[in-house]
Amino acid sequence: MELRNRAFYCCCLCVVLCSSVVFAGDIVHQDDIAPKRPGCDNNFVLVKVPLWVDGKELIEFVGIGARFGPTLESKEKRANQTKVALADPPDCCSTPRNKLTGEVILVHRGRCSFVTKANVAEAAGASAMIIINNQTELFKMVCEANETEVDIGIPVVMLPQDAGEALKANMNITSHVSIQIYSPQRPVVDVAEVFLWLMAVGTILCASYWSAWSAREAAIEQDKLLKDGCDEDLSKDTYHSSGFVDVNTTSAILFVVIASCFLVMLYKLMSYWFIEILVVVFCIGGVEGLQTCLVALLSCFRCFEQAAESFVKVPFLGAVSYLTLAVSPFCIAFAVLWAVFRRVSFAWIGQDILGIALIITVLQIIRVPNLKVGTVLLSCAFLYDIFWVFVSKWWFHKSVMIVVARGDGSGEDGIPMLLKIPRMFDPWGGYSIIGFGDIILPGLLVAFSLRYDWLSKKSLKTGYFLWAMLAYGLGLLITYVALNLMDGHGQPALLYIVPFTLGTLITLGKKRGDLKHLWTRGEPDRSCPHIQLQQDEKSMS
Repeated sequence: MELRNRAFYCCCLCVVLCSSVVFAGDIVHQDDIAPKRPGCDNNFVLVKVPLWVDGKELIEFVGIGARFGPTLESKEKRANQTKVALADPPDCCSTPRNKLTGEVILVHRGRCSFVTKANVAEAAGASAMIIINNQTELFKMVCEANETEVDIGIPVVMLPQDAGEALKANMNITSHVSIQIYSPQRPVVDVAEVFLWLMAVGTILCASYWSAWSAREAAIEQDKLLKDGCDEDLSKDTYHSSGFVDVNTTSAILFVVIASCFLVMLYKLMSYWFIEILVVVFCIGGVEGLQTCLVALLSCFRCFEQAAESFVKVPFLGAVSYLTLAVSPFCIAFAVLWAVFRRVSFAWIGQDILGIALIITVLQIIRVPNLKVGTVLLSCAFLYDIFWVFVSKWWFHKSVMIVVARGDGSGEDGIPMLLKIPRMFDPWGGYSIIGFGDIILPGLLVAFSLRYDWLSKKSLKTGYFLWAMLAYGLGLLITYVALNLMDGHGQPALLYIVPFTLGTLITLGKKRGDLKHLWTRGEPDRSCPHIQLQQDEKSMS
């Protein structure tokens, strides 16, 4: 592979590592980790608040229910339309001056607690209370430490600042403004997560077999060149000219350091135009990946063999096969169409196709030479994921990884370096996503295990690939279980995947006595072809 191509794929890896996170729900920020107590023990739930103006539904807001108050209705048809009234004073910390007769009271966050507001609103005759947050995000409403006896009989919901301002603007135009309040339940298992799991596992499976097949073909070529004697220098030259890029220990550490710097840059410069630049980078990588995969696939058919083996010189590109020239316009057109129409509802299909092709191509080219390098790379990525998802909140007041993955403040749905599927049967909609880094990084280790099995001539049962593949699938499955248990908060998938995959290979290698070979060489000892032939002849005689 030419130097510019190696640099290109290393840059792609840095970009994809910056999207190493899985999440399926809206992030809800918590004020205080207050213990549950009688009257203040509700689960935090997202709430739909449709706005009706002059008898017509205008818009639907999303809020969050309080820890206290009655359980909200889960069906829209059972939720009553109720007129909205503004609180006076706006924070509802004292008895409202306006008389209430069952309206929903709209109040602002103020100097008193949420429970105090609810008690005042209920005593004044309100049927429910909507609290407008002072920020453009949701906020979990809990009871104060001194509020031991809580008995609130009206539902309390918080809306973000922008939703509250829109609601007030409509109330200033007309007096016929009403809302509904209900909280539809999410399915226990979403179909999108199942398909996303299959996509991730299937991508690594395909990439691993392609990588192992390429390694075996390279080994066969080496054997042909070494028939007349053993020449280690020739063997190394043949391997490195085959278009593969080996990761070493130093580059594995630098890779994570550079990716961290790039992640901070994304966080600081996140904007509409910066996302546009990432879209262009993603399209370039997607075109290259899709082109490489299609050429490799079509080359398997006899009718395309001649086109794949015939080359023409192209300025700035060098020798390019006729098959590559034929496929390239289609790949470029596909990427351009996705970029232009990426905001339509079905654009996720094109993004996933380009993303999977890019991941498979990277896994086929970038290789982990042994278990030692794989351990260093995944261990650094493990710490990287935990730091930028959880620990970064202490310095940046937000999870840097999640902000970057969601594209907060950019006016976009997030960076494109993600596989995404819409949540099909979820009343809240949205997407389930997984970052490229959560597939590529463990995929490097899984692909290494299959290459080792093939070169060692191990069967599927006695080899390491099957167990590495099962470990990755189980680790990703536990990630989604944790995601659902954490109310949809973004999870660093490598936190669960790395211990499973890395731990399985190290434990199994030590038990079978192959750990030394796996750790240092990464491939079995192979005698030269002429020595192998002599051994075969002796065994036959």
